[in-house]
Amino acid sequence: MKALLLVDIQNGFCPGGNLAVPGGDEVVPVANRLIDSGTYDLIVASQDWHPADHGSFASSHPGKAHFEIGTLSGKPQMMWPDHCVQGTPDAEFHPHLRTADIHFIQQKGQDSAVDSYSAFRDNDQDATTGLADYLAQQGVTDLDVCGLATDYCVKFSALDAVEMLPGVRVRFIEDASRGITPDGVAAAIEEMRSRGIAIVTSDQAIAG
Repeated sequence: MKALLLVDIQNGFCPGGNLAVPGGDEVVPVANRLIDSGTYDLIVASQDWHPADHGSFASSHPGKAHFEIGTLSGKPQMMWPDHCVQGTPDAEFHPHLRTADIHFIQQKGQDSAVDSYSAFRDNDQDATTGLADYLAQQGVTDLDVCGLATDYCVKFSALDAVEMLPGVRVRFIEDASRGITPDGVAAAIEEMRSRGIAIVTSDQAIAG
């Protein structure tokens, strides 16, 4: 049972969005090719779905600037621009992504008191989203992960998949993902590789 996890391919992380990843929209045609390939038995997607007062937003902390380190629930927290607020266009999937072919959407980041990079659980690793249980119930044996952004939500999702889905083969599709900084991407890839996650291209993913 092969599954594809598309991480946060939303307007907010694409050019013109509130927290745009450089070249974020370039992953959409690659993701669509993966969806259309027939390689996957199951296609799932995660969606950042923040309340307007989310604690990771700089706007929730008077005097804090975007991309400054602050605190959230007593722990260090990057202060982000307001992004992917529930019900806004910024939170919608990219309009060219083939969402009609997605079997399951996992929303995340709905607790104002904690950030949620991973599609599987909050950053404090306390509350889970239920995605791991869903994939296990479907009998998934292989999981390919891609999307936005490599050095944050994609990396944490892939690492959590290894930990929370024992026995499942996890791969990261590099050309179907984009990151915030080149150094961050390189470090993320090295960390994923060190945890046994294979780094593949979309062509290799489709080939099996």
